[in-house]
Amino acid sequence: MAESIKFAVIGGGSWATAIAKMLCVNLSEISWYMRNDAAIEHIKTYKHNPNYLSSVEFDTKKLKLTNDINEAVAYADYIIFAIPSAFLDGELKKLTVSLEDKIIFSAIKGIVPETSLIVGEHFHVKYDIPYYNIGVITGPCHAEEVAMERLSYLTIACGDEEKAKVVAKNLSGNYIKTKITDDIIGTEYAAMLKNIYAIAAGMAHGLGYGDNFQSVLMSNGIREMKKFIKKVHKMKRNINDSAYLGDLLVTGYSVFSRNRMFGNMIGKGYTVKAAMMEMSMVAEGYYAVKSAYKLNQGYGAKTPIIDAVYNILYDGQDAKAVFKQLTDKLD
Repeated sequence: MAESIKFAVIGGGSWATAIAKMLCVNLSEISWYMRNDAAIEHIKTYKHNPNYLSSVEFDTKKLKLTNDINEAVAYADYIIFAIPSAFLDGELKKLTVSLEDKIIFSAIKGIVPETSLIVGEHFHVKYDIPYYNIGVITGPCHAEEVAMERLSYLTIACGDEEKAKVVAKNLSGNYIKTKITDDIIGTEYAAMLKNIYAIAAGMAHGLGYGDNFQSVLMSNGIREMKKFIKKVHKMKRNINDSAYLGDLLVTGYSVFSRNRMFGNMIGKGYTVKAAMMEMSMVAEGYYAVKSAYKLNQGYGAKTPIIDAVYNILYDGQDAKAVFKQLTDKLD
């Protein structure tokens, strides 16, 4: 069954590279779209991505590499998008082939700035993709540990259980364990929100707060996430499951977390522009906090951590002063 289904990966970054690696274990061929012509030629010649997870060696006979998103979309039944949310709308505008009857899975942890929608909702609203053809791939899982083949876990969410099983089966391996869920909206919002809390954790570290405070920050973070997601999409879910709490913890504490790294730089006194220039990867949480803050103006959830991060990144308030106020709001 798996061999008859065609997959395409959209994106050239670390997470796209990790997903391509996972799929190549189970499939004889995948299509892989990336904008960077030089990276494509490098992979064809040297069998690894020169810019991300360069330790991962590919069997290039399994790769249909292309710089044409239409070619990749036309090839595939299942399309996995793994590009920063800030660039998604621009890439989709290049499409001339139809997404009708395609099964779309998002491995993007963010909100599309142009519509203020999570990725699944963006595809549904803008491209009329039915929700049963939309899914989410979430962690807790860092691409860097996939590259090192360390044991990792993925949660695959889709309203159609059979489609979730297809993706789960083709991403599974000796060091990748998968589980499925029907909470598409909740897991995708959790994947977006945890990046904001990771920025907060980084800011706290940069400001000199210790492990004791970090534990309180993460404890409050998961409760804040629960309140936010409940306002967005009320259903029965266990917020302590890996897709929610687990993903929050790995993003908040890991040395591989770009959002924590970004927050740490802000806490140490970098401007947003300077921090972004120094980082070679996109911190999704920067864009997510603005969208989450504005969305919550309508929802009215109590979100002191999101508010604090927004005030620092977008209102230009002093991080030290904002965190001093935040410490009195946490318990």
